[in-house]
This record gives sequence, C-alpha cells and structure tokens, in this order.
Amino acid sequence: MSPTLSRLRRRRQEEEVRAVIAGAASAAAAEVGASRAVPADPGAAAFFDVDNTMMMGASIYHFARGLAARKFFTTGDLVRFAWQQVKFRVGGTEQPASMLQAREAALAFVAGRKVEDIVNVGEEIYDEIMAERVWSGTRALAQMHLDAGQRVWLVTATPIELAAIIARRLGLTGALGTVSEVDDGVYTGRLVGEPLHGPAKAEAVLALADREGLELARCTAYSDSVNDIPMLSAVGTAVAINPDPSLKREARARGWQVRDFRTGRKAARVGVPTVLGAGAVAGGIAAATVARRRWR
Repeated sequence: MSPTLSRLRRRRQEEEVRAVIAGAASAAAAEVGASRAVPADPGAAAFFDVDNTMMMGASIYHFARGLAARKFFTTGDLVRFAWQQVKFRVGGTEQPASMLQAREAALAFVAGRKVEDIVNVGEEIYDEIMAERVWSGTRALAQMHLDAGQRVWLVTATPIELAAIIARRLGLTGALGTVSEVDDGVYTGRLVGEPLHGPAKAEAVLALADREGLELARCTAYSDSVNDIPMLSAVGTAVAINPDPSLKREARARGWQVRDFRTGRKAARVGVPTVLGAGAVAGGIAAATVARRRWR
C-alpha cells in the first residue's frame, strides 16, 4: 500500500471514529420532551434536519446575530462568521472542512460562558429572529407525524442546546445536535467528537433508535443537503426538502420524494398525505445585513 493511500485510509478511519463519538454523545445528551414521552406509535419516528429544511437559512447564524445584538462580540466578528457560513454553503452544498471551522468559530463566541446563560439568551433569540423563519410546509409535515402518534426529532449540526430550544418551541419530541464540552456548567469552547454532520448524523440516529427502540424501516428522514444522505439512507423513507442540486439529482435517482417550499406556489403543494402514505408502505448566508439591537 502506498504511503498516500495509507494516510487517506487512516484519516478516513479517524473521521469514522469521530463521527461515532459525536453521534453517541448527541444521542446521550438528547432529552425527550415530557409532552411526547409516551407516543401512540413508539416504533416509528421522523428526523428533520434544521438549516434550510425546517428553518430558512442557518440557525447558528441567526443565533450569532442575536448574540451580536447583545454585544457578545462585534459586528466585524459577525461578518467574518457569516462569510464562513457562505463558504460551506457555496453552491448549495456544505463543505465539511469549512463547516468545522464555522462551528468552532461559533463555539469560540460562547467559550467561558455558563450554559444556563446561553440557553436563556437562546430562548429570546428564537422568539426575536428564528420563529418567523420556520418553513410552514415542513412544520406541517412534522405535525403530521406527531398527529400519527410518532416521535419527531431534529437532527442538526447546530449546538444541541439551541436545537433543543427549537424543538421545544415547535412542540417536537427533542433534538440531536452538536455537543460542546462543558466543565462545571461552563463551555470550554471545544467539541465532543465533531459537528453532527454527514455520517455523524446517521450515527446519532442509529444510537437514538437503539436507545428508544425505534424500527428504522418505519422511520422517515427529511433534509435539504446531499451531505445528509447517510441519515436519509438509514431509514425506510427519505424526503428531500428544499434540496440542493446534488440531493435533488440523488433523490430522483433513488426514487425519493421531493418537497420544495421556497416559493409560495410550490409550498401550496405540500402533499402531506403522500408522505405519510409512503412512510407506511416503506415499513410500516442567511441574510447579509444586520442591524445592531439593544439589550432587552
């Protein structure tokens, strides 16, 4: 084996290990909302990506906007962070290396701060910035699963504390997200494993399914990104929501459903009953200009 091939194989193995660690950490940290603790259909669940799937734009960027408004950092910091977000979404496809830099930059903003304080601020930021950016069509799909007695989880590279806030506000079961290292209730600025991205999302879903007794063949996953193919492939039914070009091609090739809510005309054709029916058959940057706000 050539030295180059050996290095590539070793790097791939290291990435796989980090993905497993990140997925296991996320599943272990995920909490079930009390209102959804005992579902009528405990074997089935739906998994939703957040950025551009459940919500317009990048949730971590919206969060950063809110932190900037509270002077957690400068407008210049926010501009640099926004540029990092643009880089890993260029062409509609996330670039893992750039995404890691973007997530670590976001963690640096909260390093040394209490988890409780960040969560409280996150609640305010959701109300101020994020709530109005939830796609009504995707929200309807999530509600469809809840009404069917199934659990609904968000699965996102966004920090798990923020993901949990979004899930709670939407009345969902819970969230799987990137886990940050915490020491005595304070963020260290480091990750546990890696961002919950790509294969790590699939690992988190597998770990959660094992913990919650889910039948993956009866589960459904939704995403906009080709990078989420591992998660989409892990369940019985995959649905592309507002797909990037690569995922749209892959979805058509694999016969997956496609839903696009990016225009009013397309959003009117949500086709909710079709998605649920398929599930049964299967197995039973964001905005560029930011105005400073005062602390409320």
